Amino acid sequence: YVVALIGGAALGGYGLGSLNMLVSGTPMVARSILGALAGAIVAIELFKWWRGMTGSTGLIFVPAFTTTVVVGRWGCFLAGLPDETHGTATALPWGVDMGDGIARHPVQIYESLTMALFLAVALALIGQRNGWFMRNGFYVLVLVYAGQRFCWEFLKPCGAVVGPFNLFHLVCAGLVAYAVVMIRRTHERAAA
Repeated sequence: YVVALIGGAALGGYGLGSLNMLVSGTPMVARSILGALAGAIVAIELFKWWRGMTGSTGLIFVPAFTTTVVVGRWGCFLAGLPDETHGTATALPWGVDMGDGIARHPVQIYESLTMALFLAVALALIGQRNGWFMRNGFYVLVLVYAGQRFCWEFLKPCGAVVGPFNLFHLVCAGLVAYAVVMIRRTHERAAA
């Protein structure tokens, strides 16, 4: 399980991060937390299928992953333009000049604040031992993370691959679909 988790996260993180940079016209080795999440999910789901495991095994990762995003996105923000996670230009009053004279959407902060709110709700539900969340918490994390990230991707200067959608839009859409399917399966198992 641990080997599948780490291996999938590494392959997804570096593979999708680097591919996104290539598509965006800046070929370089890069990493992506979204790619790491997607890679880990694929690897773990294959492992679970191979071992005949059913049900969610990811609840334990919800607080850790969410905290990593909440804190890590501030690191991305403070790293500035070289981090390649900055937003597009904006005339909004909270636009941030990252050293190039252009006020940009602080997309890293948008993501951090969204996930901080999710973390507060998730910790409350875990503390209450909410049965539905205990069964679906990881899938809800994936749904919320991928859903909010899909929105913020419109405010990033990444290269489009299909219409207005960049590679990370497509990954997010896949993760949202995965989360919805898994929540439905969990509901069906509980009802049986």
